[in-house]
Amino acid sequence: MPSAGPPRWSRAGPWSGMALALLLPLLGLALLLARPGLDLRWEHHPGHFWLVLVTAGLASVLAYATGDAAARRGDARLTHVSLAFLSSAGFLGLHALATPGVLLAASNVGFAVATPVGVALGSLFALRSTREVAGGEAVAEVARARRLRWGLLGAMVAWGAVSLAGLPPLDRPPARAEGLPGLVAVVGIVLYVLAAWRYAHRWRTRREGVLLAVVAAYLLLAEALVAMALARNWQLSWWEWHLLLLAAFALVAVAARRSWREERFAALYLDDTAAGRREVSVLFADLQGFTTFSEAHPSEEVTEMLNTHLAAAVPAALRHGGDVDRIVGDAVMVTFNTRGDQPDHAERAVRAGLALQEETARIVDAHPGWPRFRVGVNTGPTTVSVLGAHGGRTHTVIGDTVNTASRIEGRAPAGGVAVGPATLAALPPSVRTTPLGALALKGRTEPVETYLVLGLDPSVRSTP
Repeated sequence: MPSAGPPRWSRAGPWSGMALALLLPLLGLALLLARPGLDLRWEHHPGHFWLVLVTAGLASVLAYATGDAAARRGDARLTHVSLAFLSSAGFLGLHALATPGVLLAASNVGFAVATPVGVALGSLFALRSTREVAGGEAVAEVARARRLRWGLLGAMVAWGAVSLAGLPPLDRPPARAEGLPGLVAVVGIVLYVLAAWRYAHRWRTRREGVLLAVVAAYLLLAEALVAMALARNWQLSWWEWHLLLLAAFALVAVAARRSWREERFAALYLDDTAAGRREVSVLFADLQGFTTFSEAHPSEEVTEMLNTHLAAAVPAALRHGGDVDRIVGDAVMVTFNTRGDQPDHAERAVRAGLALQEETARIVDAHPGWPRFRVGVNTGPTTVSVLGAHGGRTHTVIGDTVNTASRIEGRAPAGGVAVGPATLAALPPSVRTTPLGALALKGRTEPVETYLVLGLDPSVRSTP
C-alpha cells in the first residue's frame, strides 16, 4: 500500500509550536513595558550571580563541544557556531562579576554591559556560520576562524582587565539600563533573525533536533537583545533577558544531548563536510597471523597483545596528522586529508606506516611469537560522508580508493609498508622501493602495481 507521506504535524507542528513559544516572551516584555506597574523590581544579588554563572557555564560547554567537533572535522560552519557561543559565554562570565560584592564592592559599566556586548558580537558569528563554503575556501575559513577565536579570547581578557582595574572608558557607574545603543541592538537582532531564517531553510532538508534548536536559540538571543535595549535594571523585564539567554543555550544543549553521541552536531555540518569529495590517503594495518595466535592463546593474552600493539600504532599515526577512522579487532584504518588541509597527505601516510612498523617492531622483539603488522597505503579520490542514523553514525571515507588500500595491505609482508602507484607518484624522490608485483582486483580490467617502501629520507619531514 503506498505511503500517505509525512503527517501534517511533522511539517507544521514544529513551526507553529515554536512560533507560539517564541512569541510569548515578546508579548510578556511588551506588557511589562506598557504597564510599568507590573514591571516589579527584584534586586537579588545571589540569584543574579548564579543565574548568569550557570548560563555562562552552559554556553561554555556548548562552545567547547561544537569547537571540538569543528576541529575534528575541519568544518567552518560549526567553527563559527562555536564562536557565537564562546562570545556569549565569555562576556556572560564577566557580567556575573558585575554582581556587587563578588569582586568589587560596586559594579562598573564594563562588567554591567559585558553581556549585551558579547551577545551582540555573537550575532556576527551566527550569521557567518550560515555561509556554504567548500574546498580551499573552507580550509581558509577554518584557519581564519581560529585566529578570530584567539582574538575573541584576547578581547575578553582585555575587557575584564580594564573593567577590574577601573580604567576608562569602562570605569563609570552602570547606567539605569545595562543595554546597548539602539542601533547596535537593532543590527544584532537583524543578524540573529537572518541566521535563524537560513538555518530554518536548511532544516527543511535535514530534519534534526539540533538544527531546529539552533533556529530557536538564535531567535531567543534576538529577543534577549530587544529586552536588553529596553528593560530597566533589576526589573522583571531585566530578569527576562537573563532567562531568555538561559533558555537559548539550554535548548541547544538538550537537543545535542538527545542526538546520537557520535557526530551529534552533524546536522550543522557544511555540505562539503557531510558529503564532499576529497583526494585522500588511506592506511590499513592488520596483524599477520592474528587468527592463528588467537586460537593458540587465552583471550586475556590476546587482549593484552592487541592493546600493547595499538598503544604504539595509534600514536605513531597521529603524530603524522592521521585520523583513526576505525579499529576492528586487529585492523586499523587511518585517513589523511579528510579535512582538505594536508597537501602532503601521501607522504604523511607512508611516514606514519614506517613509524608504526618501527614502534611495533620493538614490541615484537620483547615478545617473541607475537604477530606483526603489515601496512598498505593508497591515494585517490573518495567521498567524505556522514553515514548512519540515530543509534549508529560515523564520519568516514567511501570509494574504490579505500577498497584498494585494503587489498594493497594484504600484499605487504609482515613488518612492511606497501603502496599503490598513486601514492608512490606523490612521494618525494628520496623514497626507496622495490616492486611487489601486480595486484588483480575484481571488477578492474587492469591490475594495480604495488611497491614495498624500503625507506624515505628522514630529512624531509611532514608535521601535523
